[in-house]
Amino acid sequence: MTLAITHTRALEGVASPQVTIEVHVSNGMPGLSIVGLPETAVRESKDRVRGALLTGRFEFPARRITINMAPADLPKEGSRFDLPMAIGMLAATGQIPADGLSGYEFVGELALDGSLRPVSGILPTALACRDAGRTLVCPAGNAAEAALVEGARVLAADHLLAICAHLRGHASLPEARAPETTPADDEQPDLADVRGQRHARRALEIAAAGGHNLLMVGPPGTGKSLLASRLPGILPPMTADEALESAAIRSVTRDGIDPRAWKRRPFRHPHHTASGVALVGGGSHPRPGEISLAHNGVLFLDELPEFDRRALEVLREPLETGTITISRAARQAEFPARFQLVAAMNPCPCGWLGDSSGRCHCTPEQVRRYRARISGPLLDRFDMHIEVPRIGQVQLMRSPPGEPSASVRERVTAARKRQLDRQGLPNHRLGQRAIDRHCRLTEDDRRLLETAMERFGLSARAWHRILRLARTIADLDGATDIATRHLTEALSYRVLDRECAPA
Repeated sequence: MTLAITHTRALEGVASPQVTIEVHVSNGMPGLSIVGLPETAVRESKDRVRGALLTGRFEFPARRITINMAPADLPKEGSRFDLPMAIGMLAATGQIPADGLSGYEFVGELALDGSLRPVSGILPTALACRDAGRTLVCPAGNAAEAALVEGARVLAADHLLAICAHLRGHASLPEARAPETTPADDEQPDLADVRGQRHARRALEIAAAGGHNLLMVGPPGTGKSLLASRLPGILPPMTADEALESAAIRSVTRDGIDPRAWKRRPFRHPHHTASGVALVGGGSHPRPGEISLAHNGVLFLDELPEFDRRALEVLREPLETGTITISRAARQAEFPARFQLVAAMNPCPCGWLGDSSGRCHCTPEQVRRYRARISGPLLDRFDMHIEVPRIGQVQLMRSPPGEPSASVRERVTAARKRQLDRQGLPNHRLGQRAIDRHCRLTEDDRRLLETAMERFGLSARAWHRILRLARTIADLDGATDIATRHLTEALSYRVLDRECAPA
């Protein structure tokens, strides 16, 4: 046989498009050429494949070999194509049977001795392979991760010879099993560690129930970071689909998947020196950034005004759309980025504005310039901004432990269930029509909100966010309709609007 076809998968963002490997062996000047937009690591595959075949005592034909990677307009990168190339070459030269190859997809890097090395991005590949109805053959080092995909048939191999024995019917490859995963709430930071700060704890619970973005303002050491780190522990448990989505993003990074964090909400905490590319992703070969790694979880930005303003501005579109598209001259990649944004900042450059100690000496102009580092459009995308004041040492020590995360999570989960049963999505994602349908106000409450909008100079976006927030408070209260107390509480979580209101 002079032509053999094998199937594999490339990586494009968190998608894994199919690639067909066509190996043609013909008479002519000996040589091997790879076509179909191969990048450097792919072009080097011919040397790894040749070494692996010769080490395994297979014949490497002294003939003209052409390997076509279709579709030809899809860039191919990485060493994941070594294994399908080797299998195709063996089938084209009749050293293994070609019958039945159409039911498999092969992914893996070959060592010169024929052993298989793991590759990145195996989880998106396993998802696509399952949907295509094929069996995935991958390195043993990737097998446990690929087996996390429910319904996927994954065969683990540690050497090229083992795969050839399986295809010849001499010995079967073992099916991979998913690793044991840690329960989602295991070792999570507990909200009981937060003493005092009753108002901030209430705001955190509301933010968790509706998925709202939260900005905390307060002096150093008041517990802003402590509160933010407890938010994942009170969020509703991840569904199987959410866990796979988040794991697929981790799979295409160098860090890979940690089975201990399976079904645990991501919590990303980048340093304030992070660039825009670090936050949203990028590079010549697009990779996910912090906002995508926080997908279905929490992105916490501490010392918000200290971030580069251009880096912060790139968050505006993903906060609305839930995705980020990275475009380069040669390619384009889209990554999911539906995250909950929590940020913290000091009230002034020295951090002590409004504190009872009286140690702040910042001028009004210094305070204005400091807060102006956060643009109005970005500030408008926070549903809640609250004060986190300093608590006296004696009061702090005498305060009992706070309510544990498990109790708060029960209320949050119940409120989130009401939202999903009513409208099919969390409150923070309600559109214009859904707001009109599910966030109706009485005439008196509408006048109250109109007065507040005029007094604080709020935008139309803020109007919608206040209504969504009031709807969440009503859901926590188990109420069918938004009452005046729900609306007034929602307005109380707009502290920066009140401070910036015109005189």
